[in-house]
Parts: sequence; C-alpha cells; structure tokens
Amino acid sequence: MQPHLSHVVADGVATVVISHPARRNAMTNAMWRALPPLLEALAADDAVRVLVLTGEGATFCAGADISGLRDSSEVAQRLAVEAEEALAAFPRPTLAAVRGHCVGGGTQLAAACDLRFAEEGARFGVTPAKLGIVYPSSSTRRLVSLVGPSAAKYLLFSGELVDGERALRTGLVDELLPAGGLAARVAAFTRILASRSRLTQAAAKEFADGRTDRDAHWAAAARRSRDLEEGVAAFLERRDPSFTWPR
Repeated sequence: MQPHLSHVVADGVATVVISHPARRNAMTNAMWRALPPLLEALAADDAVRVLVLTGEGATFCAGADISGLRDSSEVAQRLAVEAEEALAAFPRPTLAAVRGHCVGGGTQLAAACDLRFAEEGARFGVTPAKLGIVYPSSSTRRLVSLVGPSAAKYLLFSGELVDGERALRTGLVDELLPAGGLAARVAAFTRILASRSRLTQAAAKEFADGRTDRDAHWAAAARRSRDLEEGVAAFLERRDPSFTWPR
C-alpha cells in the first residue's frame, strides 16, 4: 500500500492516521502536502469536536522520509512546517496518541497538537543535528514553549532519543499510559472533550496560544451563546449539558 493519511470521524472525534509502515510511518512529501487540506476539510465539518493524530501500528512517526531530502531539503522542510502550522491552527482540541518512535518530523507534528498522550515504550527525538539540517525557527520556538530552553537544547543539540518518562517530566508528554492502555484512555478522554463547551475550548485555545487581541470577540460570543445558561441549568438539574455554540 502506498504511503498515505487516512481518517475516520466517529462520535465527534476525527482520527487521522499516518500510514507508511514500510518506513515506520515516515512522512513523504506527498503526505506533508496532503495534511493541510485534510485538516481544512475536517475543520469545516461541524460534526468534528476533537482531532486525534496517531500512527498505524506500533509506531507514531519516524520523521520525514529521508528519500525526500535528496531532491530538495528546503522543499521538504517547507512542506513539514506548513503541515505543522496547519495542525497547530486547527480550531478544535487536538491530541497526539503516540506509540513507539516519535522522531524528527513526528515530534514536530506531536508538538503542534494541543496535547500528547504516549504509551510506555514510546521514544522521542528531534534529530536535525544528525543530518546537518537547520531546524525551523517556528518549530524551535514551539518546542521551547513545551519543554523549556534547556530541554529543547538537549534534544536539538544531541539528536538523542528520550524515553516516555523523561518526555513526561519535561512536559513533552501530558500523560504516559501503561502498555496497551493508550487506546482506551484516548477514547475516554476524547469523549470528555467532545462533551464540553466548544465556546470555552475555542477561546481557551486562542488565549493559551498567545492571542492577545480577541478578548472583546470572545466576550461578545459568550454573550450571544446559551452555553452558560445551559451549563448552569445542567449542573442544577444534575444532568449532562448539551452545549450548542456556535449556533
């Protein structure tokens, strides 16, 4: 089977799967190109409340397919950054579900997600120093914002892989699950996310990502929305809320 991205939408959760098992799910240039329009289509689907990015089988993503660097490393890097930025800009919560190796461009994609859950045995690395590549400034800043300058320099200077425990300690991973426990935890947590107010999540995502010019926008959206009314009523009536924003 040719390398590709597949996806399925079920119960408000869009799951995007990186599929290139012959190369441990390495991203080809065609796969990098395919990700932004796929994300745009999923963002336009009102049924999608949460997005999960994962890899086929026992590996998340081994990075960029090195064969693509032979043609033009600049083109390959530009495509990777465009895909990373499209993922970071996705308007709903995103979660990387990581098994096995998450290296190079794989870590780039995982870092662009809002959250990262990993299974024991996962290995993370940022490896441009092994190839003589200048890591993009936007990707470097995103990594620093997650793990801090020292941990980011450790990864970038050495290219060494770190285990899930270290990734958890540095903030690269939000939850580390026992072997075999990732799928159930991701399913349970995404059900929680899909049940919450999209208004709250959308505003919180922008604010957490550094937007400082949208306070008035979100205050107006909150006034127009019935989410607060519904949330309070559901709490008092001891039932699950049914949020309706943006309608």
